[in-house]
Amino acid sequence: MRHQNKKNHLGRTSSHRKAMLANMSNSLIIHKRINTTLAKAKELRTFVEPVITISKDDTTHARRTAFAILSDKEAVKELFRVVAPKVATRPGGYTRILKTGSRPGDNSNMCFIELVDFNELMLGGGEAKATEEKAKPTTRRSRKKKTEDVAPDAAPVEKKAKGKKATETEDNE
Repeated sequence: MRHQNKKNHLGRTSSHRKAMLANMSNSLIIHKRINTTLAKAKELRTFVEPVITISKDDTTHARRTAFAILSDKEAVKELFRVVAPKVATRPGGYTRILKTGSRPGDNSNMCFIELVDFNELMLGGGEAKATEEKAKPTTRRSRKKKTEDVAPDAAPVEKKAKGKKATETEDNE
């Protein structure tokens, strides 16, 4: 019977499962968003959120505890330097799961799991970046240079109302 066994074992031994979840946690902390199956993402959420909660208290003991779980020095540095200050005021729920459909090969449900405070598109910061990128022309051809850029030494020319000739600003000598 499976009484009070809520953990999804994912068809792996306990050592394999623990190593896999630690590696996925490291990737999530470093990259802030990873693509995986829905079952792994749900299990990863229960694995990584307590580690993020530990990181809110920046002490030597907390760092050692996080390193014992993650086993990656760079991920622990990123966790305590970048992630922990951003989630300091959040009372929990540090991750978000976004379903993306099924995988073509085996029809597994796929999803993105990401850290909530690091998604720039959902926070609104990415909209400005997207509009700046759209404003840039996408041609690979060279553009004609402006007349000001080509001949900066040339005298500026003023134009009068329609129908009248343009006169130069400098006097002819």
